Amino acid sequence: MDGISEVRLLPWAGPEGKRCYLLTNGTGCLSRIADTIESVQLEMADDLLDHAADMLADHRATPAQLRFLLARMTEALTDVHRIAESRGARLPET
Repeated sequence: MDGISEVRLLPWAGPEGKRCYLLTNGTGCLSRIADTIESVQLEMADDLLDHAADMLADHRATPAQLRFLLARMTEALTDVHRIAESRGARLPET
């Protein structure tokens, strides 16, 4: 394929949680969408960290609220891990 220089791990999972990859030169429409989704996921993770700090400081937080928070944090950490793996794989070799 002309112009294809990398295989990119996309920031979302496919059916059954399987990884999605894109053969790309890094400039196409789907690459830009992936960049946007990564930014949104990272911003959401940052907001969730702020919320977690508030909840942990609130001694009235219920076990159900904390379990819900932990579930959302697990999802966010999964997203952030996938982003880090994708970006790390795209670093130039030294």
